[in-house]
Amino acid sequence: MKGVMRFGKKGKLSPRFIVLFEILSRVGEVAYKLDLPPSLSAVHPIFYVSMLRKYIPDESHVLSLDFVELGQDLTFEEQPIAFLDRQVRKLRTKEIALVKVQWKHRSMRETTWETESHMRARYPHLFEA
Repeated sequence: MKGVMRFGKKGKLSPRFIVLFEILSRVGEVAYKLDLPPSLSAVHPIFYVSMLRKYIPDESHVLSLDFVELGQDLTFEEQPIAFLDRQVRKLRTKEIALVKVQWKHRSMRETTWETESHMRARYPHLFEA
């Protein structure tokens, strides 16, 4: 089994449970047919109960219905609201300044650390205040 690709993950310790999938129908007494995305088209969609895990509801899974502006190619760009924190990572020969970014349409748990130089180049208006 060494080097076998499982659900797009390589390695012996690839994750057993990857993401949430909708159950389409029950097949027999101990199997379910799942709605798999096109990226998993090579995987058979019927799984035994022992291979599935029960979904535990989480507040962060609730989607907000805010208005999102889509581009011509049906993509959207995340906009930062504020910078919550700043830190400097020291490597052997250089220092990298990072800022903690709170994004629009995202919860406080989904803040990310981004490089300060990249954020200054893209969003200089947030550094003026």
